Amino acid sequence: MAPENLSRLFPPPLMNRLCDLLDMDRHLVLAGFDQPGAADALAKAEILITSWGCPPIDQQVLDAAPRLRAVLHAAGTVRDLITPPCWDRGLLVSTAAAANAVPVAEYTLAAVLLSGKNAFALRDALGHGRSDPHADRTLGNYRRRIGVIGASRVGRRLLELLRPLDLLATLADPYVDPAEAAELGATLQPLDELLRGSDIVSLHAPDLPQTHRMLDRRRLALIPDGATLINTSRGALIDPGALIDELVSGRLNAVLDVTEPEPLPADSPLHRLPNVILTPHIAGSLGNELERLGNAVVEEAERLVEGRSLEQPVLHTDLDRVA
Repeated sequence: MAPENLSRLFPPPLMNRLCDLLDMDRHLVLAGFDQPGAADALAKAEILITSWGCPPIDQQVLDAAPRLRAVLHAAGTVRDLITPPCWDRGLLVSTAAAANAVPVAEYTLAAVLLSGKNAFALRDALGHGRSDPHADRTLGNYRRRIGVIGASRVGRRLLELLRPLDLLATLADPYVDPAEAAELGATLQPLDELLRGSDIVSLHAPDLPQTHRMLDRRRLALIPDGATLINTSRGALIDPGALIDELVSGRLNAVLDVTEPEPLPADSPLHRLPNVILTPHIAGSLGNELERLGNAVVEEAERLVEGRSLEQPVLHTDLDRVA
C-alpha cells in the first residue's frame, strides 16, 4: 500500500492486535514489489495485507511469493489488484468493501432526508428573504418514494437504514428477486418503472461495462419533475451531458459525490447551480473511518489464524457483477 495509509488504517492499538496474530514486520510497507526488502519478504509471505496504492499482484509477484495463500485488502474493489494468475493459484481474497459501505450509506441517508426537506434550496433562499417552508406542502419525508438502484453492499446498507423510517423504498437490481427485495425492505421494480415513480433516486450500482451510462438521456427524462438524483457510486454510470442538461434546466435536483470527469473542470455549470450539491468524493471512508477498514482486516486475519472461513471473501465468479 502507499506507506502513508498504514497508520491511518492501523493505528497503534490495531497494529498491536495484528502483530499479535501474525509474524510481521510493522515497519516494512511496500509501495512496490521491486523495492528493497521486497524479495526477502515475499519469499516468506503467506498473507499480503494490501490497500490503496498496491500494484497488481501478477505472475512475477506470485513467483517471488511461493508460500502466498491469502490477500486481505483494506479497501474496496480488488478488480485491479488481483490478476488472473491469483485465481489460478487459488488464493483466498478478502475485501473491506462492506466496512467502506457503512459511511457511504450514512452519507446517502443524510442526503435523502435533507433532500426530502428541500434543505439545500431553502438554505440558499433563506439568505435572500424568500424562504417560507410552512407554505410548501411538497416538503417532508413522510412516505417519500425512494428508488435505490443496485443491491450492492452500499445499497443493502442504505435499505437497512431506511427501513425504520416512514419512507417507501423501491429497488432495481437484475440479480435480486421480489422475495429478497422484500427481505431488504423494498419493492422490486424494473429500472424504468423505479425512475418514473421515485421522488429521490439513489445510485448504488457497480461500475462495470454493462452499467456504463445506465442513466442515459432517455432514462433521466423518466425521473419526475422536481425529483432528486443522488450519486455516491461512480460518475461513469450517468451520461454527463444529459445530466448537465437536466440540471441546468432546473427540472431535477442532484447531490453528487462523484462526477465524470472527477474532479469537474472549474468552468462546469454544475459548480454554480442552486439545485446541485457537489461534494469531493467524501462519502467513502475518510479520517477516523479508515480504522474501520483496518479492523475488518484484523478480524479476517483472526479467522485465518483460527482456521475459519473468511467473512468477506471475494470470488472470481462474482467479478462480472460486483465492483
